[in-house]
Amino acid sequence: MNTTRFTATVLAAAIALTLVACGDKKDTKVATQVAAKVGSEEISVHQINQVLSRTNTSGASAEQVQAMSREVLEKLIDQQLAVDQATENKLNRSPDVVSQIEAARRDILARAYIQQISAGVAKPSPEDIKKYYASNPQLFSERRIFNVQEIVAPNAPGVAATLKELVAAGKSAEEMAAALKAKNIQFNGGGATRAAEQIPLDVLPKIHALKDGQATVIESPQAVTMVRVVSSQQSAVPEAAALPRIEQFLTNQRAGEAVAANLKQLRSNTKISYMGEFDKAAAPAPAAAADPVLPAEPVLAPSVDDKAKAVIDKGISGLK
Repeated sequence: MNTTRFTATVLAAAIALTLVACGDKKDTKVATQVAAKVGSEEISVHQINQVLSRTNTSGASAEQVQAMSREVLEKLIDQQLAVDQATENKLNRSPDVVSQIEAARRDILARAYIQQISAGVAKPSPEDIKKYYASNPQLFSERRIFNVQEIVAPNAPGVAATLKELVAAGKSAEEMAAALKAKNIQFNGGGATRAAEQIPLDVLPKIHALKDGQATVIESPQAVTMVRVVSSQQSAVPEAAALPRIEQFLTNQRAGEAVAANLKQLRSNTKISYMGEFDKAAAPAPAAAADPVLPAEPVLAPSVDDKAKAVIDKGISGLK
């Protein structure tokens, strides 16, 4: 058996978690954990598995997985060659590189801690999941796709009142635009098609309540938005299709709340001193994260054949 065939057998065995025998029954070889050597440095099967774990291989055949593992190995070899040259050229001592390595270390540790907190959050019960479905008909049983017109202006004094008056008078978007121009109010406008899940959850009930042809004015600290529903169509999501996505949504939501509460507690227990220019004014409280929008339509998993290269490249870039 030549070296190439032996290496391929080892990689396939590692990915499939199955030992493949080479030769006759009396000459069984144990798979090594080293996939290749680049000079004096080793590339392990674990590194290959780590990259492949970041892609969806559920629909891949054994031959496809083996081909992907070979591609990962070749890219890891290229990466190691580049690392060796960077070290030889003392790039690892460059202040910019050192700061990037430190930033990556901090990011990895922080994410590991957040993942630890998230892993300890209880999953939503079947009752919680069904209750969410029933409590949000605008996302599911009464879901609509909206064709809307929008006018967005800064939330300056008098702007909201002006738009509300124009809406109450039944003015068209063109007439509203002309009225705003006459008052030298800057604005942007246009049309869009948006499904219910593409609208912020705190705004969706207001849009959902509108019939075709009706309009409303939505205020935020930064902007005032006129939204008119030109037309809409029903596109309900059956409960069976929605429940798995609701479970994931609620799990993520609970994890986010747990992380936020933990960090808030850590802030209260830790002395934090602002220095220099940041000490001139009290630091604002961290902004609350916007509610995530639940995707009501199934999210298709990427094709292994179409997406493998991009995922492999991304996975390898995260290793070092």
